Amino acid sequence: MCAAISVERCSKCPSQSILYQVYSGQHLCGKCLSDSVRKKTSRELRKQLILPKNARHDDGTPFRLLVAISGGKDSAVLLSLIVDIIGKRRDVEIIAGCVDEGIDGYRKPSMECAIELSKTLGIKFVSISYSELGYEEMETVVSKMPRMSELHDEAKGMMPCSFCGVFRRQGLNALARKTNADIMALGHNLDDMAQSILMNLQKGDIERSVRLAPHTESPLEGLTPRIVPLRWIPEQEIHAHAVVSKLPFFHGDCPHAPGAMRQLSRDIVADLEEQTPGARHGLLHSLEEIRRLYNNSNDIIISKAKKCSICNEVTSREICQACTMKKWLSEA
Repeated sequence: MCAAISVERCSKCPSQSILYQVYSGQHLCGKCLSDSVRKKTSRELRKQLILPKNARHDDGTPFRLLVAISGGKDSAVLLSLIVDIIGKRRDVEIIAGCVDEGIDGYRKPSMECAIELSKTLGIKFVSISYSELGYEEMETVVSKMPRMSELHDEAKGMMPCSFCGVFRRQGLNALARKTNADIMALGHNLDDMAQSILMNLQKGDIERSVRLAPHTESPLEGLTPRIVPLRWIPEQEIHAHAVVSKLPFFHGDCPHAPGAMRQLSRDIVADLEEQTPGARHGLLHSLEEIRRLYNNSNDIIISKAKKCSICNEVTSREICQACTMKKWLSEA
């Protein structure tokens, strides 16, 4: 006879567990997991999105919250929960925004999921493409990378994500202006945050970590403030919640992601978490402490943002990286 398969029970109710939280020691069923994800998101929204009883502007227009969505699981969960938690407020308008990078076989199906979700939730959907921003689409960028490496030392060794990340940030800034957004919500989860912190530590760039969202207490001059309500929730739990909630989201990965520094950091963080459960939380707690020390110190001066001499976007350089890359592409 075959041995019976043992299924763990939820630590909070009699239902069968679908996920084990190694860092907490709890088994969770679909409902209790979703309740946990919603509770954590709601708590972070209260901390990061500080709204008065009536958030309307003096001219009567509502406070505008732009939710950056991609069609993936994280932004699908983010948008659905924000609508669930504050969607009934008449003084707040929620808008879903997507940047179209022009990646073959990836962006079109993922954007279709984003549009479907926005329509289901009754949320206005807006998008902006690289071509609208004056940038080459990513397939063209990738084809020109060998020539750019020959012409410019700084471009040597760069991966497609290096270009896409820079252009996407500019795209989000443009979406914020296009929608007159007061604040922007990003779908960064706990794994994303831990990876970003680790990448910045590897470069010795503490200041960049300090500037990471949320920007509730320290907005960056010239930029629409960002919030990250999912930052304490592991990727696996967000994925499980998206499946349990039957949210439409694209399951594929970007074809240009392999080999990028983000992917390497992803593997390192996963290994750290496996060896020391709670390591991701520890990295984020460390950032919070570093941020507190920065904010309380009179001796540490954070570099002031400048305006790019070409496009007038916020940058730390005379000419922003987006304009530099745009020039490289025109020469390749």
